[in-house]
Amino acid sequence: MSVKKTMDKISENTNECCEKNAWSGNGVYKKFLYTFLILLLVYFLVLLATMIRNNLKEFYYIGRADKQERTISLQAVGKVVAKPDIAVTSMGMTSDAETVEEAQAKNTKVMNDLISRLKQLEIEEKDIQTSNYSIYPQYDYLEDRGSVLKGYTVSQNVSVKIRDLDKVDDVISLAGVVGANNVGGLQFTIDDMDVYLNEAREDAMKKIGEKAKALRQSLGVKFVGIISYDEYSGSGLPSPMYAMKAMDYGVGGAESPSIESGSTDVTLNINILFEIL
Repeated sequence: MSVKKTMDKISENTNECCEKNAWSGNGVYKKFLYTFLILLLVYFLVLLATMIRNNLKEFYYIGRADKQERTISLQAVGKVVAKPDIAVTSMGMTSDAETVEEAQAKNTKVMNDLISRLKQLEIEEKDIQTSNYSIYPQYDYLEDRGSVLKGYTVSQNVSVKIRDLDKVDDVISLAGVVGANNVGGLQFTIDDMDVYLNEAREDAMKKIGEKAKALRQSLGVKFVGIISYDEYSGSGLPSPMYAMKAMDYGVGGAESPSIESGSTDVTLNINILFEIL
């Protein structure tokens, strides 16, 4: 065998060996790739199943607490008897005249006199406030002419706050002294209601505490905390009591009416929702 033939045969054997090794390497790579894809698919399916299960569980428990609270509601009304410390009334004058100027002049004279005398009774300027001032025409109806202007009416009212209740009678009697013909709306009230509301709140809370103590002793209830607190006031104010001999304040020299302020119940309703064990 010649050297050339020997070399050709060696070359052929080498090529066959390389081709076999290449095919062998490709097979390992393909197996690895298939295995990886299968594992990835399994992981995806497991993840998808977990998400579906969690969503179903969340839907099932929507609107429900993991732990249902045990609660009890206690109510009480606190009450304090209070005596009004201020009075408020409205005083004024209505004047009629052929012209606006004449009606205003009549009205202004009476109102200025009234305000001056109120200040002499030590009613402070801040407690005298104009609540109404109006001017409007007056008409007569004639069959042959229809509506005919008769004149004008001027009306003015002031709101008066009386802090010294001993002077209420004197203030009201001023209407007759100066000729004021509009007096009304006298009301007794409390200047600082919060003071009495705080006392009523303490009374209501004391009653709720007594109820809670009774429940602990009789039922073994343990109070854990407060879930909600509500309160509202149902206080009313007294109407003035009159004992007067002259109702016509427009007549000068009328005797002063006797007016009693009375008293009122300041109440506070409290409702507390407790968590219990």
